[in-house]
Amino acid sequence: MNRIIKKVAVLGSGVMGSRIACHFANIGVEVLLLDMAPKELLPEESAKGLTLESPVVRGRIVQGALQAALKSNPSPIYRAAFAKRITTGTFEDDMSKIAQCDWTIEVVVERLDIKKMIFDQVEKYRRPGSLVSSNTSGIPIGSMAEGRSEDFQKHFCGTHFFNPPRYLKLLEIIPTPITSPEVISFLHDYGQRYLGKTTVLCKDTPAFIANRIGVYSIQALFHLVNELGLTVEDVDKLTGPVLGRPKSATFRTCDVVGLDTLVHVAHGVHTHCPSDEARATFEIPTYVTTMVENKWLGDKTKQGFYKKTKNEKGETEILSLDLITCEYKAQKKSKFATLESTKNIDQLNKRLPVLYQGTDKAGEFYKRSFSGLFAYVSNRIPEISDTVYSIDDAMKAGFGWQLGPYESWDLIGIEQGIKDAESNGHSVAQWVKDMLSKGHSAFYKIENGRKYYYDPTSQSYVQIPAPYHMIVLSQMPASSIVWTNGACTVRDLGDGILCCSWQTKMNTIGGEVIQGLNKAIDLAETSYKGLVLYNEGDNFSAGANVGMIFMLAADQEYEELDMAVRAFQNTVMRMRYSSIPVVGAPHNMALGGGCEINLHVDKVVAHAELYMGLVEFGVGVIPGGAGTKEFALRCSDEFKDGDIKLNTFRNRFLTIGQAKVSTSAYEAFDLGYLRPGIDEVIVSRELQLSRAKEACLEMANTGYTQPPMRKDITVLGQEALGIVYVGANSMKSGHYISEHDQLISEKLGFVLAGGDLSGPTQVSEKYLLDLERKTFLELCMQRKSLERMQSLVTTGKILRN
Repeated sequence: MNRIIKKVAVLGSGVMGSRIACHFANIGVEVLLLDMAPKELLPEESAKGLTLESPVVRGRIVQGALQAALKSNPSPIYRAAFAKRITTGTFEDDMSKIAQCDWTIEVVVERLDIKKMIFDQVEKYRRPGSLVSSNTSGIPIGSMAEGRSEDFQKHFCGTHFFNPPRYLKLLEIIPTPITSPEVISFLHDYGQRYLGKTTVLCKDTPAFIANRIGVYSIQALFHLVNELGLTVEDVDKLTGPVLGRPKSATFRTCDVVGLDTLVHVAHGVHTHCPSDEARATFEIPTYVTTMVENKWLGDKTKQGFYKKTKNEKGETEILSLDLITCEYKAQKKSKFATLESTKNIDQLNKRLPVLYQGTDKAGEFYKRSFSGLFAYVSNRIPEISDTVYSIDDAMKAGFGWQLGPYESWDLIGIEQGIKDAESNGHSVAQWVKDMLSKGHSAFYKIENGRKYYYDPTSQSYVQIPAPYHMIVLSQMPASSIVWTNGACTVRDLGDGILCCSWQTKMNTIGGEVIQGLNKAIDLAETSYKGLVLYNEGDNFSAGANVGMIFMLAADQEYEELDMAVRAFQNTVMRMRYSSIPVVGAPHNMALGGGCEINLHVDKVVAHAELYMGLVEFGVGVIPGGAGTKEFALRCSDEFKDGDIKLNTFRNRFLTIGQAKVSTSAYEAFDLGYLRPGIDEVIVSRELQLSRAKEACLEMANTGYTQPPMRKDITVLGQEALGIVYVGANSMKSGHYISEHDQLISEKLGFVLAGGDLSGPTQVSEKYLLDLERKTFLELCMQRKSLERMQSLVTTGKILRN
């Protein structure tokens, strides 16, 4: 059937329910969010003469939960206006409205009896054929379906979102034996295509996949730290970004999630998995029990493994817990020779084997923790999943690991992993040893641009299923590479479309990237139809290489700096005025130069999670890669007869002057970085490149014509400059900005206004580019700007001088 989701009911408005509702609203779905009506009046309600029947009282719980979610940071909503897609109500008054919904999701408290009561009502009112699911994190899915009608059971399964639903990509789908295959297939595709999730099919086992493996990993570390004499800060240093995992690492993550939540899952596995060979690992260590008894549960109780306090000077200080004495102490910086040896290894797949082979305490920690993890995941097949990639996908999407357990094992070497696991008292599943004996030395392999996994059942490699139109650069065959240098790669995506990507630290833009971009345009104009700009990795681009700019400015290499800036400007202008369509596909950070590139493409296909902005003001300069010019141009295009033009100018000025960064692609429209009617948003990161290619091909096939350079840009001259100078001086006098910030503000305003012109004047792009570049270079030579750049390069922090 052609199933379409137009309206969703979310039953339960707690932390998860309200945020699931927000994420459906994010993608344009109408949402009905229900919760129970209060049983008692609050004192302030009684004082107002309200009763339990008053609408404002009946909706207090659900409305309060939704508003708390909308005010939370990070925000669960892409754009504030999207919250209007959510209608609230109560179970008692509005449950009948689920008859209008295509999907009903239960997100009430984790008690089977209460869930069954809710499903009694759902059974009564739902429309036959509509989907029903539970967001439970541990209650057996089958037990909730017992006694229901055949239609209910066919359309029922578990859909386990991870918190926060907007940001964590994992969606575990847990069918029952009776769930219709059509429903499973639909939810798998819908989760990926519409919700932007990594959808993973799970078996109905305790904690499903991600929490079963993730909590095992954390519990194993809980037991290991004291054996190795490691501190809380040691473990978080060893298990954070250096390992390709979130900055919160292990203990900080426990504080964020809540220690009680972790203990609940661990107890559940320990109780319900009596045959788990690592059952003892799920026993709670003494110091964790003490913390739970003391209500040291993490952020929710203001202290956990870390505690924020004030020192004698009144300064904020974060203490860490001594796991032996259970007393808080000042943190000590962790240093390990193994970590020092990997400082210059940027690629995780090359860094991990070095970490694992370390000969100090850090190396021992990695060997023992990874070997235990390898053994554990091997024994979970086929218990919790039939496929290795499902376990890896779950850990990457649910816990933020860049490498799943089996991917990590491939890098260490399967034989080495078995040897170390057994030497540490762990037993590796027989199927892994059988795989090796048959000459298969890896869990994964890539052939002809397709990724395959080892299947223990067939004892052969099977292609990982993926949408036929999904493109993964790292899996494309070497024959697809048209050109490459040390930083940039140009690939043929097929159908006449090229892709230019770069692989620098944080995908910053330096000379080799500029060379690659120009080469890609040359090739596309000569032999292809169009060009897509897309990067793998965590970010599209953190901007221009500030270190290079700082060195040139510090050495007073004015001419070389001028050439570098001119080269950047010329490159983005080539994109704008090439004979072929150019499409940008940014994700996560697209800052500074990364933003300026996307300001000059013909179309942007932006991932919904886009943090885009012109942030140069923070390092003491203005956008110098045609970004300031482009804002002047867009400001001119927004001028309308009868409008007060200075208001439009002010908005554009403040966006750059306050270094505003979007918190989503939709907010990038509000800030003027993306263009309504031209640029678009896609929620699925996996499908972003294929959509960008498709958009590029559409423009090429419908007759793309090279646009003429603009000479009709209206700038306001002295009319705008007066406002800028008065405002900057007022801010400086009020001690809101520094003297140097005042200077940058005035320089920015000078360029946006088109210089010291007597009145509104039409100018060309070239005029504004020259003015922008001259101003950028002048600011680069300022001592205060140099100090800010040096601070960013050496410490990663922006100096406020």
